[in-house]
Amino acid sequence: METTITPSFSTTATVVRSSTTGKQNNPIYRQITDEKIALFIGHSYVDVPQETPSFKYLVAEHIEDAQQAIDQLLNVYRKIPAVIIYRFNSSYETDLANWEAYFEEHQVLSSIPFFLYTDQLSAPLKSLVKKHNFIDEIITRECLVSRLAEKVNFVSKFKRMHLFADKTPETSIVATSGKHINHLLKRIFDVAVAGALLLLLSPVFLLIAILIRLESKGPVFYSSPRAGKNYRMFRFHKFRTMIPNADKQLQQLKDRNQYNTSENGPVFLKFSNDPRITRLGKFLRNTSLDELPQLFNVLVGDMSLVGNRPLPLYEAASLTTDAWAERFLAPAGITGLWQISKRGKKDMSVEERISLDINYANKHSFVYDMWLMVNTPFAMVQKDNV
Repeated sequence: METTITPSFSTTATVVRSSTTGKQNNPIYRQITDEKIALFIGHSYVDVPQETPSFKYLVAEHIEDAQQAIDQLLNVYRKIPAVIIYRFNSSYETDLANWEAYFEEHQVLSSIPFFLYTDQLSAPLKSLVKKHNFIDEIITRECLVSRLAEKVNFVSKFKRMHLFADKTPETSIVATSGKHINHLLKRIFDVAVAGALLLLLSPVFLLIAILIRLESKGPVFYSSPRAGKNYRMFRFHKFRTMIPNADKQLQQLKDRNQYNTSENGPVFLKFSNDPRITRLGKFLRNTSLDELPQLFNVLVGDMSLVGNRPLPLYEAASLTTDAWAERFLAPAGITGLWQISKRGKKDMSVEERISLDINYANKHSFVYDMWLMVNTPFAMVQKDNV
């Protein structure tokens, strides 16, 4: 077989079957082992620029060919693809079920980003991401051409962190019977209190929803992916306090960031007098009423009433060192040590915030949580508009 790994796409490709003798001197071997491989599976030709410096593309027409190519990469070159890109087609149900079974059988591939490629996004496609957990994201040609390396780097880094966390024994919960009891009491308390508050506050939910819709167009709730305990991702809910599409204006506001961030250090964003916040949103934030929808997150087990705040993915991805990652050993929570100590205050460094989170992670218990809950009402009203 001949190798057709090139910077551009072709309709079919296979990996050369090379003997182990002298393969290090084989230019094809060196090309494959030295480059990042992007494996693309699709029935149709895809036009992309000839030069793609970050990747060498290996293209297979069918998933059987793609999986055979992966096996050859593993067995001959001791290498796995940097990313797998599956082009959406009419046989997607059978193909995705096949991929799911393949990944269950080959756990070593669990950290590889898997992207679904499409010419146009649609609601049914988005539902596939929820149905098949191994699909990390849907991408279009624009991403394929200009932002693929950035996305691959972020997703692969995040998946490696997640895999490491899954393999780490949860000694904070099951190492002793006492800690196991603390975990059980915490969960019972979370479900009972969150359920009761949702029932009691339902009129408040309705009133806030009406006011949000009257003030500005857009959804009542703001939902985004967040990283909680052990870097586990979930959908995080709040009442919308900003104008629609506020996330697209982040770059324009970086000079207002209340946190000092270095190029290679942790990234936290919090803006003083954020112009994207609506008048009602400012009131909801200053009174913490925007946090009420997180009671649903508590009820389903994504979060706890007390814990470290779940972080946006770009923030979590900057906290991967041994020193910073310790804060993810604690449950994600609505309130916690950081909230009652420094919430809404401008004079706080990134290091100080993370140290508070690590402090809680090291000594959290049911009794300590109760103390934090008692002190939470005094911290609910912010003094500064941040």
